Amino acid sequence: MKGASKGGAIVTGAVSGIGRAIAEALSAEGFSLVIADIDKEAGSKASDEISSITGGRTAFAYTDVTERVRVQKAVAQCQEEFGSVNIMVNNAGFNKPEPFLEATEEMWRNILDVNALGVLIGMQEAAKAMIESGTQGKIINIASITGRTGFADFAPYSASKAAVISLTQSGARALASHCITVNAIAPGVVATPLWEKLDADLMAMGVSSAPGEAIASLEKDILLGRVATPRDIVGTALFLSSESSDYMTGQTLMIDGGMILQ
Repeated sequence: MKGASKGGAIVTGAVSGIGRAIAEALSAEGFSLVIADIDKEAGSKASDEISSITGGRTAFAYTDVTERVRVQKAVAQCQEEFGSVNIMVNNAGFNKPEPFLEATEEMWRNILDVNALGVLIGMQEAAKAMIESGTQGKIINIASITGRTGFADFAPYSASKAAVISLTQSGARALASHCITVNAIAPGVVATPLWEKLDADLMAMGVSSAPGEAIASLEKDILLGRVATPRDIVGTALFLSSESSDYMTGQTLMIDGGMILQ
């Protein structure tokens, strides 16, 4: 990385998968980076690894996105160490499949708390910091194709990602007067550690019978003929974090290889 920092960026849930790829790319682009994650050991390691790879300034903040005080601390750390919060990527999330008729209140609350409430809190606290410092910031939320079309075994997750899309629109309307843009990325099927866990869960449910069968069945519906890798999401994230997207807000960009056409 060369030259002065472009400002501070926070990525939640950035120890692996899509979050890790976006965090590394932002660091390589010149942003000073806060890895905000609930996994202390993996988060610290990711911060060190990204700094070693990109030569950028990085820090780790232990963050449970459902706890406002933790998010506030991550935002404050970014301000104190890097001067400002210019980019907020609300990526942290999880999924646990259950048959539709067996979906539980407990799982609903757990998934909605992390995937939807966590995004709301992240948007709010980052925006407050941006407004206070007069920063024309960018907030990027990670939604999903399941927020556009529900999946029977992923009902709470689908609802949570639909909420992310609505929160993105609400935030765009609320923050436009402060020159803060809010957009979302809706990935399709992405080969990440999350999908490895989902694969095992779906086999346990009897939906699939062999490792990789579930993701292979979904792959058949992808026009480009393959599932995504985290790197496939990076270009869109960098676009949304750059001046090239200054006249875009409230949008959800589908990055799914042509799986869901809308």
